[in-house]
Amino acid sequence: MKNLGQMMKQAQEMQNKMADMQAKLDQVEVTGTSGGGMVSITLNGKGEMRKIKLDKSLVDPEEIEMLEDLILAAYNDARGKVESHVATEMAKVTGGLKLPPGMKLPF
Repeated sequence: MKNLGQMMKQAQEMQNKMADMQAKLDQVEVTGTSGGGMVSITLNGKGEMRKIKLDKSLVDPEEIEMLEDLILAAYNDARGKVESHVATEMAKVTGGLKLPPGMKLPF
């Protein structure tokens, strides 16, 4: 029974660390770029868009499809960086404990 109590204590500690990490993710900002830096998108650690910057030379009604593609590419770049950051932070919290397939935290 002593092991069960120890395991419950560890689970509680991990839960507290997870809550702290999730709160910190609001403060993290990651920027993705495309078009050689002509488009940049900044997301917080939860994947919510915070800023978008466009080079003025891209704003051409005849080239709107290119601009849309660049925005999408910048978003995907930022999202990949957010996922990498979250995975790194999760490894710190869980001590390298592998989560079951399909289980994603904190989203």
